Amino acid sequence: MRRTAILGRVGNIGLTTPALNRLMAAGVDVIFLSQEGVYRGRLIGPLTRFGQLRQRQYELLGSPRVRLTLAQHIVHGKCLNMRTLLQRYSRELGRGEIAASVERLGALAERARRTSSLNALRGVEGSASAAYFSVFRLLLKRDWHFEKRQRRPPPDPVNVLLSFGYTLLTRELEASVALVGLDPYIGALHEPEYGRPSLALDLVEEFRAIVVDSVVLRCLNNDLIVPDDFSPGQTPDRPVLLSDRGKRAFLQAFEDRVQTTVQHPITRERMTYRRVFEIQTRLLARCLRDGVPNYRPFRVD
Repeated sequence: MRRTAILGRVGNIGLTTPALNRLMAAGVDVIFLSQEGVYRGRLIGPLTRFGQLRQRQYELLGSPRVRLTLAQHIVHGKCLNMRTLLQRYSRELGRGEIAASVERLGALAERARRTSSLNALRGVEGSASAAYFSVFRLLLKRDWHFEKRQRRPPPDPVNVLLSFGYTLLTRELEASVALVGLDPYIGALHEPEYGRPSLALDLVEEFRAIVVDSVVLRCLNNDLIVPDDFSPGQTPDRPVLLSDRGKRAFLQAFEDRVQTTVQHPITRERMTYRRVFEIQTRLLARCLRDGVPNYRPFRVD
C-alpha cells in the first residue's frame, strides 16, 4: 500500500538525499507545500505499468452515458455525506435551519440520480453545496465571519481552512489514483483541463464533508486553532493568513482524521480513512475495467 507524507514548510524543513531514497524505496509519496499551504509538487516512486487499465479508462470515460452514470453516483454520495454531517449537528443544536438543509440535501441526492446531462447534474451539486454551506456557520461555536464558501481568494478563516484541507485531501486521492494505475487527469464529473487532476477531484467529492469539514469544525470548536492564528494578508489574493502554529495544528488534525479507523460499508473491514481512499479508487477502477459504471461512493451514517 502506498503511503503519503505531507511536508509543509513550517519553519526550516528539509530532506536529505538518503531520507528521500528511503521514502521512495518504502513507497511513500512526499507532498511539498509552501508556507501558505499552497501545493508545490510531489515526489513519487516508480510510475504505474497498468497501461491496459488506462486504455479502458479512456475508452469508458469517452462515453457520455458512462460519464453521467459515474458522476451521478459521485454526486449522490456527496449529498448524503453532507446530509449526515448536518444531521449529527442538528440533533445536538436543534436548529430549524439545519433541519431544513438536511431535508433539502436528501431531496437533491435523489434528484442527482434523475438528471439527464452533466450540466444538469452540476447544477444539482451546486444547489446541494449552497444548501449545506448556508448553515455551516451555525455549526461553529463562535462567529468566524463565515458567510459562504469562497475559494479564490478565501476571505475568512473558515474558508482558508477549507481550502487548505481540500488541497491536502486532493493530494491524498491523487496518490491513491497513482497507486491503482488510473490516469488522474481523466475523470467523469470534472472536465479535463490542463493541470487539473479530474479523476482525483471526482473521488474527493464523497470525502469533503466527512474528512475535511469535520477537521475544520474540530479545530475551530475545540480551540485547536484560535483567532490569533489568523492575520490580514498583504496582497488581494491572500487576504487572510494562517500562522505557522495554526498550520501545524491543522496538519496534525488532518493526519489524525485520515488515520481514524472506520468500517467500510462494502468490505465490512475496519480500516483507516487513508486505506478507504485506496479501496474506493480500486472499486472505481474495477467499474471501469468491467465496463459497468455502478460505482458505490463511501457513505457514513
